[in-house]
Amino acid sequence: MSSNDGIKKTLIVAFSLCIVCSVVVSTAAVVLKPVQEVNKTLDRKRNILAAAGMLEQGVSVETQFEQVESRIVDLRTGKFTDEVDPKTFDARKAAKDPSMSETLSAEADIAKIKRRGDYAEVYLVSSASGDLEKIILPVHGYGLWSTLYGYMALESDLNTVIGLGFAEHGETPGLGGEVDNPSWKAKWPGKKVYKDGEVELGLIKGTVDPSSANAAWQVDGLSGATLTSNGVSNLVQFWLGEQGYQPFIENLKAGEA
Repeated sequence: MSSNDGIKKTLIVAFSLCIVCSVVVSTAAVVLKPVQEVNKTLDRKRNILAAAGMLEQGVSVETQFEQVESRIVDLRTGKFTDEVDPKTFDARKAAKDPSMSETLSAEADIAKIKRRGDYAEVYLVSSASGDLEKIILPVHGYGLWSTLYGYMALESDLNTVIGLGFAEHGETPGLGGEVDNPSWKAKWPGKKVYKDGEVELGLIKGTVDPSSANAAWQVDGLSGATLTSNGVSNLVQFWLGEQGYQPFIENLKAGEA
């Protein structure tokens, strides 16, 4: 056998192996996609429940989530809308679609998200009598290395924090990654968002002085992670401010949402 025949056979075997591997990988991706979507939805619901302090171990997430109502808010009007179906709404895709989002000016874009979607999916928890008990709001913004995606839950007064949790980020473990630390997350419940109509809530450098007149609006900063701390403050102030949910919150308080 000539050397050319040997090379030809080697190339044929390598090519055939590539084809087989490609078919296997493609098939696996198609077969596993429905499972991945189910797990993604389940994880989203788990994070929403956790932010609201409603996640119970040993109880089905789906069962617990039956208490939660999903609604779409038009951020341009600050009111609920039925023009978008919560079941098919994808906030990230919408934020990239010029027909469903707007470009933010450098001055307005304190969360560094570049574009803000016109719509947002919010989550409501009501009592048996229909009174609002909790609301959970999706928030996101840039930290040091990544965009942090999470949820902030508020009490029925729409000013008192129940919890803040991040479902996705790429911050440095042990530094900015401490946003996942239960001890740090435990510092949020009971904090206030608004003061004299303005968003005052944010992280400070160091530890909050309980005797301070502003303690109710302050959260301990993340040690050694100033830029991530700033990012968290900025995303909270953006999304709870005029460019985010504040018009909706004011309408909801007035019964006009």
